Amino acid sequence: MPREITAFSNPLIKRVRLLRDKKHRRDEGLFLAEGLRILTEAREAGRLPEFLFFAGDSGSHPLVEALVEATEAAGGEAIETNADILSKLSGKDNPGAVVGVYPEFETKLIDLDRASAPIWLVAERLRDPGNLGTILRTGDAIGAGGLILVDECVDPFSVEAVRASMGALFTVPVARAPWAEFATWLRSGPGQLVGLSLDTEVDYQAADYATPTFLLTGNEAQGMPDYMAAACDLLVKIPMLGKADSLNAAVATAVMAYEVLNQQRRA
Repeated sequence: MPREITAFSNPLIKRVRLLRDKKHRRDEGLFLAEGLRILTEAREAGRLPEFLFFAGDSGSHPLVEALVEATEAAGGEAIETNADILSKLSGKDNPGAVVGVYPEFETKLIDLDRASAPIWLVAERLRDPGNLGTILRTGDAIGAGGLILVDECVDPFSVEAVRASMGALFTVPVARAPWAEFATWLRSGPGQLVGLSLDTEVDYQAADYATPTFLLTGNEAQGMPDYMAAACDLLVKIPMLGKADSLNAAVATAVMAYEVLNQQRRA
């Protein structure tokens, strides 16, 4: 039976609010996700929150009822509250009907099975949480084996990244590794490393992609370093016909990913 919390001074409310800060997420090993669609995606992927906050007037919604039942059955706690508390927790003026507190999870690089999917996404020093979330959504859409974050990237468990992923954080494995560790792992088995670059004459639609393909997207502002570009099996570029010299990192990743997918479908 859910308990009710409506006071901002409640210790649990104060504790959960702090999870919007990276240091507190790291200390607690917990992160926030909000919105009925995202939490339902998580439930369907087998991920359930330790704490589930829901607005009292949404408690009869069948998806909220399913979340409450599943959370309590798994040993978590469902808490009825109001829109003001949900706004405080999520940081949004118009919060969703539910906010969940989840234990952080991550896949070790060594545990990834490269044979499980023909396309993998790799991002190095990604800085924008919206880009990270969008790349995860692309990964889910194309059936990517996972997203590998190289070197110091933005936290995939930040509220903004989780929100931008629209639930894909729960369906696409995420691994983090320094470049040297990733490069060693990559060369320990089959895999073509394809870098997005402006310093090549190879058009992205003219190239032949091997399976599995690892698509490497560089830092939003600087692109990938020269030594990473030199380590790629193939560098390709997306033509830019206007005045802009490059696409947004997440958009470029999506364009490339679908080109690789379409080649594989035709084959």
